[in-house]
Amino acid sequence: MASYFENAAIQERLKTLSSLVHEIEGERLKGEQTLDHITKAHDKINQEGRLTSYNQQKLKGLYNTALSDAVQEEELLRQALTKIMEIRNICNERKLKARSEGNREIFHRGALMKMLQVSAQTLPLWVGKADSKAPPLCGAIPADPNYIAKPGDMVAAMVKIVEGDEDNWILAEVVSFNPVTRKYEVDDIDEEQKLRHTLSRRLVVPLPIMKANPETDPDALFPKGAVVMALYPQTTCFYKALVNQLPTSVLDDYELIFEDSNYADGYAPPLKVAQRYVIDIKERKKS
Repeated sequence: MASYFENAAIQERLKTLSSLVHEIEGERLKGEQTLDHITKAHDKINQEGRLTSYNQQKLKGLYNTALSDAVQEEELLRQALTKIMEIRNICNERKLKARSEGNREIFHRGALMKMLQVSAQTLPLWVGKADSKAPPLCGAIPADPNYIAKPGDMVAAMVKIVEGDEDNWILAEVVSFNPVTRKYEVDDIDEEQKLRHTLSRRLVVPLPIMKANPETDPDALFPKGAVVMALYPQTTCFYKALVNQLPTSVLDDYELIFEDSNYADGYAPPLKVAQRYVIDIKERKKS
C-alpha cells in the first residue's frame, strides 16, 4: 500500500514537472523574441544615427519586458527544481524503508562505479539569488559544526578495513546517528565489504549535497593548489590530492594530482574527480 502511494506521489510530481518544462520552453521562446526585438531596435537607432524620444521609450519598454520574461522563467525553473528534489526525496525514503526491511540493493563492481558517477552528475546545482552566498555543503563549503548527516547521506568515513591495517577513508552511507553516544552507524558503500561501522562524529565527513556553479559561485570551489581528500577514480577510497585545475562549468570536474610514491615526483598524472567526491583534507592524528 505504501508503495502505491509513493508511486502515485512520484507520478503526480512528474506530471507537474512535465507541465513546468513546457511552460519554461514557452517563456524561453518569449524571451528570445523580446531580445530579438531589442537587437532590431538598436540596429534601427544605429542606422538613423540618433536616439529619438520614441525609440528611447520603446527600448525602455522592451528591456522591462525582457526583465519580466527572465523573472518568470527563473520562477518556473525554481518550481521545476523543487519538484525534482521532492521526487529524489521520495525515492530516497523508499530506499531507506526497503533497507530497514532487509531488502538492501546489491551492486556489482561495475554497476557500483556507474551508480557513483550518476550520483555525482545528478547532484543538485545550487542556484542562488543575486548577492546570495553558497550555503554549507555546497561544493567546497563544509558542513556547519553541529550538522548531523541524515540516513541515506553519503559520507567519507575513517575505518580500519582489516584488523592491524592503517585507518582508511572510505565512501560510506549513513544508517543512523545516536544522539546519546554521538556516534554514527555507517555502511561501507562497497558491497564486497558488506561492513557496518560505528564511528564518532570526527571520523565522519559529510559529502557535498549540492554542486557549486564555477561561473556564479567560484568562492565555493577549492582553489588551485589546495590540498584535498578525494575519491580515487574507480575505487571507493579517499586519498590526499592537490587541485591542479578547477571546474570551469557546471558540467566539469576537478583535475586532481594524487600522491603516489611510484612516481619520481611523488604524484600521479592528473585525474578527473567530480565535485561530490572532493572534500577538505582530514589529517590523521598520530598517537
